[in-house]
Amino acid sequence: MTGYRQILAVPGMAPLLGVSFLARTAITAAVMALTMYVVLGLRMSYGAAGGVAAALTAGLALGGPLLGRAVDRRGLRTVLLITVAGQAVFWLSVPILPYGILVGASFAAGLLMVPVPPVTRQAIAAMTTVEQRRAAFALESVQGELSYMVGPAVVVLCAAKVSPDGVAWGLGAAVVAGGAGLALLDPPLRARGGTCPKDERGEAEAGAAGRPARRAWLGVDMWAVLMMAFGTTTLLSGVDLAIVATLEETGQVSWAAVVVAVLGVASVCGGLLYGVLSRSLPTWLLLGLLGLVTLPVGLAGDWPWLCVAVVGTGFFAAPTLSAVTGTVSGLAPAAARGEAAGLQSSAQSAGFALGAPLVGVAIDASVPAGGFAAAGLAGLAAASAGCLLRRPPVDGGRRGGRRRWAPARARRDHQPHRGPRREPHRGPRREPHREPHRGPRRESHRGSAVRGP
Repeated sequence: MTGYRQILAVPGMAPLLGVSFLARTAITAAVMALTMYVVLGLRMSYGAAGGVAAALTAGLALGGPLLGRAVDRRGLRTVLLITVAGQAVFWLSVPILPYGILVGASFAAGLLMVPVPPVTRQAIAAMTTVEQRRAAFALESVQGELSYMVGPAVVVLCAAKVSPDGVAWGLGAAVVAGGAGLALLDPPLRARGGTCPKDERGEAEAGAAGRPARRAWLGVDMWAVLMMAFGTTTLLSGVDLAIVATLEETGQVSWAAVVVAVLGVASVCGGLLYGVLSRSLPTWLLLGLLGLVTLPVGLAGDWPWLCVAVVGTGFFAAPTLSAVTGTVSGLAPAAARGEAAGLQSSAQSAGFALGAPLVGVAIDASVPAGGFAAAGLAGLAAASAGCLLRRPPVDGGRRGGRRRWAPARARRDHQPHRGPRREPHRGPRREPHREPHRGPRRESHRGSAVRGP
């Protein structure tokens, strides 16, 4: 745990993780809060609640890269103040909006959601060295798992004890407080050339030189990582639904919360262990292992065996999310890291939105155990695609090493300097030996006079 103590000792790291955990927990519970309000407050069906949740999720997926690009161009505080104001207006007006307007307002709220996860990842990349980032991103992934464990559970408990209106106002207050706290901290989003170590100065100088073209970093490698980010959350959201369906078939649905809690604890343990490893593992390998251990989970029928079966899935969940974040941060230049983090958040949001319907279709077409198989196959497909699309490093380094972004001209001219070609030293050049000039050679005739013409 020495590595984690060093991470938390970085100036500003502990307040950043604390404030982001508050805001992230509230954002994670936003879908559940709207669901409970529509069902309990408006007395409508779960299908109507799903429409509001889908509108919010679609806004989150579309707004991620837009807000990330705005952070890169306009600065962090400007974007945070705009999004915090938008969230305050939305959550205050939720109890007075009719259903039709609530759907549109939820989409707008998703577009203007406080970009806590991408900003936290961007700040971690700027505040840590390359050697520290794996442990730092592992802490960030563990933070995400804890927020998913705490947020929805607290909302459900409060909805049962307090009015749905109060739940909406309380969650909005938490989102606003987290965004305002992040704006007050104003963490650095790019490494500073004067204070960063030698291996980070290239990023600082690249950021100062200006924003690179999108085609310079949004290439095949980045799309492969985004595909794996989508596959990871598709798998995880499908597993949650498959747990409920499996226990419902056996009449043990009341134990679903226990199984999900075991899944979350295993994920936290796996993330912490991954952060102390001596080297990073490829994202496609972690995602492939996550898919493999998920395939046979449906064979467990009773809830105690299901708790044991989901340990493997949870153990590889946080490490895979951490590897995705680290790879995206390594492929994106410092000046475009906000947009890249927004694309990652959009890919993960899309996976969460599509994972449950995909697994639901598999469950309806077969048995509840087929939901785990469908989720595992989705993860394996994304891992295979990421493995096939990846390219070797441009710097000629070891396979699997960190590939750094470089301008197109730098990559084109990436050859060692050899200088002008020189001939080997052989000493002064010597002329061949010649006889001294003695005039034209005349033939002599032995014993006879020289003949005339």
